[in-house]
Amino acid sequence: MKSLRRRILLVGLGGALSACAARPAPPVMHYSLGMSRADYRDYTRGKASPCDAEPRWLSDELSAVNGLLSRFLDGTEKAADLDAPEQGQQLTLLEEASRTLPPLLDVHEGNLRGLARCKFRDTGAFPELSRRGTELVGSARERLAGTQAAVAASALKATQDAWKEGARERESTARGTWCTANPKVGEASVFYARQNLEGVTEWRFCDGSRVEQRPDAEPSFVEPEGVSARDRRRIQPPRYLQAAKEFPAEEIDRAPTTAAAKSDATPP
Repeated sequence: MKSLRRRILLVGLGGALSACAARPAPPVMHYSLGMSRADYRDYTRGKASPCDAEPRWLSDELSAVNGLLSRFLDGTEKAADLDAPEQGQQLTLLEEASRTLPPLLDVHEGNLRGLARCKFRDTGAFPELSRRGTELVGSARERLAGTQAAVAASALKATQDAWKEGARERESTARGTWCTANPKVGEASVFYARQNLEGVTEWRFCDGSRVEQRPDAEPSFVEPEGVSARDRRRIQPPRYLQAAKEFPAEEIDRAPTTAAAKSDATPP
């Protein structure tokens, strides 16, 4: 009788231990980024472990996330290249990833760490999945870290492009405002000054003369084109250089150096 009870107790205890060992698998989660999709499980929470997963399913899940990260890196490689035709589209993807990708990176990194404790970690595709996954997570985090700088650079370029496109119109408006219909050669009247993206400053005069100053250089006088010998005698370069020097610095139409700078300012 005692023997029977003992066997029943052992069987019940074994069943309880088996029930504890059979941990429920985490639910399948879905993630999308641009046109890429990946299904995965979060083995980093609760008592779940990738070691309890069906190896084939785990391999597929890790491979799916690795593939998505690889496509993300390929699809944002030129997000910071302001001269690349696809830069705008890639920057949009990078911005989306900066908002949604970090949680997946945390889960994937945790799953890979958990895989390192599994008996089957050195079998099949798992060694390469682990190596490649770790590499991709690091590269993805590095790419995401540059999002803010890429966005700022892109915004600045858009502002500067708008400034350049409007420069000719602003100059024309200033000429019509400050110059007479037939300006006299030799009258050093500045109507507009501009500093371009290279730091070169030009002061433009109603008679077609210019004063130009390059960075780390002294201003120089530039004679108007096609001036006659008679008119040339009327031109006194020092007067133009002095007029440029006295022109209010705050009224120079400067290329924006930040995206917040005004790109449509009209010179006085």
